[in-house]
Amino acid sequence: MQLFLDTASVTEIRTMWEIGILDGVTTNPTLVAKEGRKFEEVLREVCALGVPSVSAEVVATDTEGMVREGRHLREIHSAIYVKVPMTAAGLKATKVLAREGTRVNMTLVFSANQALLAAKVGAAYVSPFIGRLDDQGETGMDLIRDIVQIYRNYSFSTKVLVASVRHPVHVLEAAKIGADIVTMPYSVMEKLVQHPLTDIGLARFLKDWEKVPKG
Repeated sequence: MQLFLDTASVTEIRTMWEIGILDGVTTNPTLVAKEGRKFEEVLREVCALGVPSVSAEVVATDTEGMVREGRHLREIHSAIYVKVPMTAAGLKATKVLAREGTRVNMTLVFSANQALLAAKVGAAYVSPFIGRLDDQGETGMDLIRDIVQIYRNYSFSTKVLVASVRHPVHVLEAAKIGADIVTMPYSVMEKLVQHPLTDIGLARFLKDWEKVPKG
């Protein structure tokens, strides 16, 4: 399973990229606004690191506008995937862009039927938002199970990118189900590395090492 960071912070991206566990990045207008930097400037800097998959979202809501923005974004760098919202206009735009060779990440997906439609129009990724479903009293991981099953039933090439991840258990559950990708905040990816018993064990080893005769 691939691990993506959901951020527009180049510092966060560089940190995880240098560790060697990062496979890609997803961004959105909210994340970019938090950084207070120009959108394209951030995208170019991230792509320059060598990150092979960087999702950048359109802000238009009509098909023509989405297609126009998508064409522009794909010209920035070959690593760019264009994020398009799951709407009727978004489906039309995705079909056009996919036929032109643009890789589309269909976002704001909340049902298996929506995911089915995204695959049918040629989306490269589909991004179901599990945390937001959990917030509404639903079980987000049930949606991931349904999408994975449907895609396997019909051999769709669209990859399942689990989004709106809130904690490491979401990552573990997605991996067990067989999702292709999980995108998460920096704080969650940090927690994947950490365990209190690791810290305790390391401290004990170092303390014991001090007792070993030297020289």
